Amino acid sequence: MSESAAVMHSKGAAYDSGIDPLCQLRGDRTALLSWGHEDTSAALELPPLKIMHVILSRGFAGSERSTAESCNAQVSLGQAVTLVVRRSHRSHGQSIRDHLDAAVQVHEINDRFWTQRQLRQAIESFGPDIIHTHLRRASRLVTRLEPEAATIATLHLSVNGLHYLKLDALICNARWQMRDIPANYQGLVFKADNSLVPHPRLAHEAVQRLRSEFGAEPADYLIGGVGRLAYSKGWDILIKAFQQARLPQARCVILGEGRERRRLENLAQGAVDLPGFRSNVKDYYQAFDLFVCPSRREPLPRVILEALDAGVPVVASAADGC
Repeated sequence: MSESAAVMHSKGAAYDSGIDPLCQLRGDRTALLSWGHEDTSAALELPPLKIMHVILSRGFAGSERSTAESCNAQVSLGQAVTLVVRRSHRSHGQSIRDHLDAAVQVHEINDRFWTQRQLRQAIESFGPDIIHTHLRRASRLVTRLEPEAATIATLHLSVNGLHYLKLDALICNARWQMRDIPANYQGLVFKADNSLVPHPRLAHEAVQRLRSEFGAEPADYLIGGVGRLAYSKGWDILIKAFQQARLPQARCVILGEGRERRRLENLAQGAVDLPGFRSNVKDYYQAFDLFVCPSRREPLPRVILEALDAGVPVVASAADGC
């Protein structure tokens, strides 16, 4: 464990939201920079943290959105933030880079060859106080390097690798994730509230224009889903259920991209619309009459929070996190 993490280390300690884990790991900020805290003036007088985020995925979905919002929030508090991404970060025209504050520095590293070496060089060049990893590959590479900085990961899914247990701290979005962390984990565990930026209400005319993109008339019942086209998201379940229900004057649309597109299109046979990714996806929730999240597994789906923010009824699977 790094020296900076040991300052605040306690075996198996768990913290609820309200204290920023990055500040706990640094050891000099306690609750003054907590998420959503009203008075940060005293903390802002301290030297800024140097925070490095590492995410080596492609495209832009829930994990990437969460990472971007963390980076943006931290630079808005005056912290020095850099984000390490893979060179092929763009997928289907979308990338996390499109959603970052201009103050966030971005460092690109190779996808496959010399990736670990280039990550080490990025760490040595930036000299972070905290390295915050996202998803499995980034976490695995960072633990191999054994950096001097304190290391922390957000569990966008689960502890799906032993390398997570080598990190100084884990941030959980859902309580079931805390329950599933092995008892022999020696680091800090934080339960964070899932962030949500409220979305403005659209005018009635704007909502109708969005519905018309899918051929939905005002009297039609429009069922919507949003997310990566992946097996874990359970879109095949929604498609089959919609086909079997034969609801009168109902339409179903799934917004997103992913490797399951061809299989889902063959399954839908035109009964369900798969129009692809939408950069302004938060607008579309207000066009739905019902939102469905049929995931086979989830930590805590941001899409459910976004749908509720839009005032849309939600039907979700009984999987942990939903």
